[in-house]
Amino acid sequence: MASVHTVGVVGAGVMGRGVTIALRQAGFRVILIDRETAILESVQRTIADDVRLYALLAPGSAITAEEVVDGTVFSTDLAALAGADLVVENATERFEVKAPIYRRLGELLAPGTPVGVNTSAIPITRLGALTGRPEDVVGTHFMNPVPLKPTVEVIRGRRTSEAALGRVREFIAALGKKSVVVNDSPGFVTNRVMMLTVNEAVFLLHEGVGTAADIDRLFVECFGHTMGPLETADLIGLDTVLLSIEVLYDEFKDGKYRPCPLLTSMVDAGLHGRKTGRGFFDYGSGASGSGRAR
Repeated sequence: MASVHTVGVVGAGVMGRGVTIALRQAGFRVILIDRETAILESVQRTIADDVRLYALLAPGSAITAEEVVDGTVFSTDLAALAGADLVVENATERFEVKAPIYRRLGELLAPGTPVGVNTSAIPITRLGALTGRPEDVVGTHFMNPVPLKPTVEVIRGRRTSEAALGRVREFIAALGKKSVVVNDSPGFVTNRVMMLTVNEAVFLLHEGVGTAADIDRLFVECFGHTMGPLETADLIGLDTVLLSIEVLYDEFKDGKYRPCPLLTSMVDAGLHGRKTGRGFFDYGSGASGSGRAR
């Protein structure tokens, strides 16, 4: 895609790393931003593990960790994004964390520079308003793991322009992915349904209706899902799942979105899923591969 050469990525967590690797696979130059130098140094080591895993799961997606790192600028200063042609924001799923980032992006970026919001549930319209140029802000809900997922949920905010929407869709196509456009609503389509499913599966475990392995097995063997809702939650990160459900609960004021106490307790205990080695399943010392039931 000729008009986008350099892409800014804000947030170097699981999603930010995945987006960075996908961008480098497609040949884009990347500016990766996070708040601490130590985090960015750790990310450069973690990228090697991620690349090895993706090479095992999708042999055709060959790129070395060195190629990812060499084509990426690592910085703690949002001002480094001033020359970016497009930005994808992946900060923690808390409005109070994201808000100052969007205010700053509105000051830094050239008019017409698209900003992709990679959020699980926070309304795109609300974040876009903070920039002072909401027409440039588009929801880009990438799925985890980003390099392996073929489709991106694209969300049109109330004031998103057709020009920005078109540029973002062209950009996603340049990544080798498809896009589906939906209108703005908390949780959009995917997470408004998925988080309810995950939360209800946690309630089933909490109530002793079934074991984690059996609950997931039913979804895999009866419905043909690649993985069950509890393993999916472990992959997403239970902390992110909880934050997303809390957003839905706050936005809709509907009791059906009340987080299961077991989910809250596990997040408090630091059992966040694959990234911590243990969630609803035990992943041992690594964070990849199928886990064993707790």
